[in-house]
Amino acid sequence: MTDIIQLLPDHVANQIAAGEVVQRPASVVKELVENAIDAGSENIQVVIKDAGKTLIQVVDDGKGMSLTDARMCFERHATSKIKSAEDLFSLQTKGFRGEALASIAAIAHVELKTKPEDEEVGTHIKVEGSKVVNQDVCVCPKGTSVSVKNLFYNIPARRNFLKSDAVETRHIIDEFQRVALAHPQIAFSLFHNGSELFQLPETNHRQRITNIFGGKTNEKLVPVTEETEIVEISGFVGKPEFAKKSRGEQFFFVNNRFIKSPYLNHAVVVAFEGLLKDKSYPSYFLFLKVDPKSIDINIHPTKTEIKFDDEHALYAILRSAIKHSLGQFNVAPVLDFDRDSNLDTPYEYKNKSAEVPQVEVDRNFNPFQEENARTHKTRSNSFSSNFIKERGESWESLYTGLQTEDEPKPDTDFREIEFESEEVTGNLFQPSEDSQEKSTFQLHKKYIVSTLKSGILVIDQHRAHTRILYEEMLKNITVSAAVSQQLLFPLNLQFNTHEIEIIKQLQDSLEQTGFVFSEVKSDSVQIVGIPTLISESEVEILLEQLIADFENDVPDNGFSQTDLLAKSLAKGMAVKSGTLLNNTEQQHIVNRLFACKEPGLSPSNRSVFVTLTVDELDKKFM
Repeated sequence: MTDIIQLLPDHVANQIAAGEVVQRPASVVKELVENAIDAGSENIQVVIKDAGKTLIQVVDDGKGMSLTDARMCFERHATSKIKSAEDLFSLQTKGFRGEALASIAAIAHVELKTKPEDEEVGTHIKVEGSKVVNQDVCVCPKGTSVSVKNLFYNIPARRNFLKSDAVETRHIIDEFQRVALAHPQIAFSLFHNGSELFQLPETNHRQRITNIFGGKTNEKLVPVTEETEIVEISGFVGKPEFAKKSRGEQFFFVNNRFIKSPYLNHAVVVAFEGLLKDKSYPSYFLFLKVDPKSIDINIHPTKTEIKFDDEHALYAILRSAIKHSLGQFNVAPVLDFDRDSNLDTPYEYKNKSAEVPQVEVDRNFNPFQEENARTHKTRSNSFSSNFIKERGESWESLYTGLQTEDEPKPDTDFREIEFESEEVTGNLFQPSEDSQEKSTFQLHKKYIVSTLKSGILVIDQHRAHTRILYEEMLKNITVSAAVSQQLLFPLNLQFNTHEIEIIKQLQDSLEQTGFVFSEVKSDSVQIVGIPTLISESEVEILLEQLIADFENDVPDNGFSQTDLLAKSLAKGMAVKSGTLLNNTEQQHIVNRLFACKEPGLSPSNRSVFVTLTVDELDKKFM
């Protein structure tokens, strides 16, 4: 029997590893930026073109690499972060697997320029498909610059599976924000196709959050601090009134590493219990510091999953800390209505001892020193002027003399006149018996039931109204603009940088549906007109839902963008299940539904109505 097991070549093994480490351009950005942080950089610059498909460049001012290290960094399992298995239990760095650069070099053209501070010249290396094609010396500043070009050039199937530029850019921004939030002491910048998306100076955690998510974010934050033997918690949670319809601004960091944890997320949601509206999600930026020996990071190559020693204790501490902060800063309601908030002890003063107040006394003060000056001033003010301006005649004098004494007074006393009552007691048109008869009725505030010649028609009111508004929105966007109602006072809404970019992309289409924007700034929009079908209080909820839909499913072309916009607006503006409708509104929905081109299906391809024939009813009683 012949032997069939053999070792894979290095370039094949690297391509297999790249499938786990490099899932999309955002993965490359994450790995390179984390390497720059581990190198002790103070300034990190990220440049991308065509959503990272053409170029991803990360430039840092870290300690750089020697010639030998520059060659070794592209080998598999070559790392400077750990030296033994025991080091896995005391990790203080971002990376430790030694697979990132080898995986990236296997599926792209990589160009590396690096120089340590004590060297005169640096090293320039070009790698294509795990093969070094060029190596020479170069003149470059201290630090490292890594350029990744033509990602997945030798795996065309993988490249074809990448999403549109808008989707891939959004993933890159997500990864960039996660790393930037964890390290406010480092200055970051991000450029896409020559335009600056982020310029983040060195600062603290609160200011870094504000710089990324907009200037108005500062007033939404509630600080959270707790220190125990198990974990040290710091960071911020958003006030309940600013909760969003999407889970966008939710960040957990463990030892300055972004993680995803549904279990800890549940602890935050429970802490907000009773404070949030239905289907609203709180914002939080929480930093947990634990003993490296109590966690296991080596679960997945992306390192976003962590196993904890004692998850139950973390859950309880996190929930209690957030509840305490919400109560301490008067965010959560209290039952003691007579309590004076001025008597509350601030959180940071709980361990401070009382101090004797210092009283300053001015011993040179003499209250009688300027008595003569004040007396002279009083006397001078006592003299009044003899000149008095004559007042003009009152307005009543204008009408004197119009009625003489000889002129007889009118005989009619208007107080005795009886006027006809304004209340109408009868109807001009008596309703007929047919009009009084209800042709539809509402079932459980969810379904509209109507009669047919052959049986009964049951309509889902929300899906039916969504279908009606969907076709109307499509018509308004593509054919003619909708009618807009002008607001008495402009409506100012706050959004972060990424959400503003989505609104700018959709601005023309939104204006076709009835929205009127007076100005769109970097962190806010001002609306002076809205569609006639919605109220002013629903505008912010509607736009947040629209942004969430586009973040989850960014379309590739103009038609699908229009379709998604119409679907999202129709879903947000349609009557909800549980809304009470009168007979006229029920009949209006029924009539307009069957005037649609596709009345049987909602925009999400679900059934709008069902029919129950007389024959089917007869079978029920057999």
